[in-house]
Amino acid sequence: QVQLVESGGGLVQPGGSLRLSCVASGSTFSMYAMAWHRQAPGKERALVAGIRPFGNTNYGDSVKGRVTIFRDNAKNTVYLEMNSLKPEDTAVYYCSAGRYFGTSYQWDYWGQGTQVTVSS
Repeated sequence: QVQLVESGGGLVQPGGSLRLSCVASGSTFSMYAMAWHRQAPGKERALVAGIRPFGNTNYGDSVKGRVTIFRDNAKNTVYLEMNSLKPEDTAVYYCSAGRYFGTSYQWDYWGQGTQVTVSS
């Protein structure tokens, strides 16, 4: 089992930046694809960004160009750097770990989530 703990959420003004962190338990972190998803009230959970073990990334259309996902395998940590934040980015952000199958991911483990609120 893999436990994921997110941190870094909070209140930020529109146009601001925020970095989320997710620390994974265990010694097999480098083997997993990692991702950030988000879910706003009344909305379906959506992919924000994913990263494969060796660094290949993909991004959701709603955030493309404004966020960067990266990982530090030595620290069992994946990050989400968010820039030019908009009110519509307000959501609970979830960290996940899973596997990549060529064109899609299977997410096996989820964190508890961290709230991001973008408001002036």
